[in-house]
Amino acid sequence: MSMFRTIPTIATAVALTAVAACGTSTQASTAGQPTARISTAYELPGERVYPEGIAADPRTGDTYVGSYATGAIYRATPGATRAEPFLPEGADGRKTANGLKVDAAGRLWVIDSTAGVAVYDTGSRALIARFDVTGTGPRLVNDLAITPEGTAYVTDSLRPVVYRITPDQVTAAAASGGRADLTTQFDLSSVISPHAPEAFTLNGIVSDDSGRYLLIVDMNAGELYRVATAPNSPDPIRKVTMRGAGLTHGDGLELHGNTLWAAQNTSNTITRWKVTDDGATVELEQSITDESLRIPTTLIRSNNRTLVVSSQFDKGGPMGPGTPTTPFAVVAVDGI
Repeated sequence: MSMFRTIPTIATAVALTAVAACGTSTQASTAGQPTARISTAYELPGERVYPEGIAADPRTGDTYVGSYATGAIYRATPGATRAEPFLPEGADGRKTANGLKVDAAGRLWVIDSTAGVAVYDTGSRALIARFDVTGTGPRLVNDLAITPEGTAYVTDSLRPVVYRITPDQVTAAAASGGRADLTTQFDLSSVISPHAPEAFTLNGIVSDDSGRYLLIVDMNAGELYRVATAPNSPDPIRKVTMRGAGLTHGDGLELHGNTLWAAQNTSNTITRWKVTDDGATVELEQSITDESLRIPTTLIRSNNRTLVVSSQFDKGGPMGPGTPTTPFAVVAVDGI
């Protein structure tokens, strides 16, 4: 079952407007700022794409978008108005494509929520290695962050854990048949707020510029957690102090320096936060809510633009019946 079916607010109808609109922009500290403008960055081919994840190649500026519905991956070069297929649907048995990242070595990491993580060479499109989630209990592998030294940290929305994949593990898996198991690095069960067993919790994840800590959103409670990556840290896992708002329905995150952006999916909201106290505190700086975001699942900053995945999950996708507006698109949000 899709991770979005049981979000309580999906019973509320969402009226969608054209993707080229002015949203409601709330400045947390400065009045009189202009509203944000939302426009199409590029289109995605296909009638039932329902995009979920997006990643930018730091070397080329190419962006990659994954289809939650089919597992297909699309690539858009800088300046393109339409993405092109990069990996076909169902490739390597992949059923979905959730979180995506491109590392400094040019490898594309793709999460299949039901299975694990696959790593591809963006030059040859060849599968390098895959890491499988283990156990028979519920799981929903969701998003990932990659630190500067190349280690990937992966969230699970139905298990209160963060998995880790090191560069050495990728090399070892590639040399021994191309497969390995995901291993748990952090258990957050002691800090996550009480919730129903079927509730989705851990979702978006980012690393700070030095790789010393991770920020992870709990989409159910609207909270952030700071997780130190160093072993034997005196303060390994803590709740972040949030000033100005919470992050209910928080999905994808993006962190550059001391600025954090977040997509809040069923709220049709994008927020920007100031990060202080070495990641222990965040303060809301700006919030944009606009129905033309069409259930934003994640976002990236690329070439000085904020690119947002407009999923339309509530229009015949994993959130409910309906007919999507096609073509599907990634949108650019100016002013945040």
